[in-house]
Amino acid sequence: MPLTVAVQMDPLASINIAGDSSFALMLVGQARGHRMFHYAAEDLNWSDGHLWTKATPVTVRRVAGDHFTASESVRLDLGEDADVVLMRQDPPFDLGYITATHLLERITDRTLVVNDPASVRNAPEKVFVLDYARFMPPTLVTRSLDEARAFLKVHGAIVIKPLHGNGGKAIFRVGPDGENLSALIEVFNHTWREPHMVQAFLPAVARGDKRIVLVDGEVAGAINRLPGEGEFRSNLAVGGAAEKTELTPREREICDALGPELKRRGLLFVGIDVIGGEWLTEINVTSPTGIVTIERFDGTDVAALIWDAIERRHAALGSARAGD
Repeated sequence: MPLTVAVQMDPLASINIAGDSSFALMLVGQARGHRMFHYAAEDLNWSDGHLWTKATPVTVRRVAGDHFTASESVRLDLGEDADVVLMRQDPPFDLGYITATHLLERITDRTLVVNDPASVRNAPEKVFVLDYARFMPPTLVTRSLDEARAFLKVHGAIVIKPLHGNGGKAIFRVGPDGENLSALIEVFNHTWREPHMVQAFLPAVARGDKRIVLVDGEVAGAINRLPGEGEFRSNLAVGGAAEKTELTPREREICDALGPELKRRGLLFVGIDVIGGEWLTEINVTSPTGIVTIERFDGTDVAALIWDAIERRHAALGSARAGD
C-alpha cells in the first residue's frame, strides 16, 4: 500500500547524494510508490491536538546537481495525513532537536515515527551506550580537570569528545604527558554546559572503526572505516576511508545484546561503532549513516531492509488502531 511519508531533515539542496543515507531511503521509498514530503524541524506547529508543518512534496532521483524536484508547499497534518515520519535531521542534539521529539511523540499512536521520538530523546549516542559499559573501553564522563588528569595517569593516553557531538567533530587525543589537557577542558567547559566523554585511547583504531547497522534489532551490514593520513579519527565525514569487513565473534555478541532492546524501543535504524573488533563506543540513533557504503561493498540493499521494517511496523500500528 502506498504511504504518505514526511521526511524531517536538513535542506535537500545541501546533501551529498553519493553517500547520504536519508536520500537513499527516499529513493527506495519512492520506488515502492510511497509519496515523499520534505520539511524542517523548525517548521513544526501544534494546536488543539494537531501537529502540522509546511511540507514540500518532492520527487528524488540520483542525478548530481539535479537530484530533486519540489512542488508547492502544503499544510501537512502529521497525525492525520501522514502515515510515516522519518526523523532524519543531523545533530546537534540540542533543545530544538529535543523539542521536535516531544512534539512528534504526540502523534505516535496514529503515525509511525522512525526512529521512535521518545526513544531517540532518551538514548543519545554517547549516553545510551553507558547501559552497555561491559563492552566499552575505560570511560569517564566529567567536567573536572582533576578527574581527567587522574584518568590520564591510569590509562596513559586518552581521547576527549563532546557528549553530544557527531561526525567525528571536536575529538582530541591527549598523550601521556598531558600537554594541552587543561586547555582542552577549559575550552570544552566554556563551550558545553554538559559533561564531556573521556576514554582510554585505543591504538587499535589505526586498523579501523567499524560501523555496524542494525535494522529493527537485526544486523543488516557493516563497513570498516580507516583513519586518513595523519588522523586517528576514522569517520568518513572527516576524511576516513571505508573497506569491506566481516563481524568478529565479539561484535556479534554486542549486536545480540543490543538487538532486542533496540527493537523494544522502536529504534528501527541504528548504527553502532566498534573499535578493534571488541570495543563499543557509540550507539547512533538520531540520524545514522553508512547504508550507501555498505551496499557499495557487499551489495546489501539496507534501505530496502529498512523499508521492509517500516512497512511491517506501519501495518502493525494500523492493526492495533483497528482493534481499539
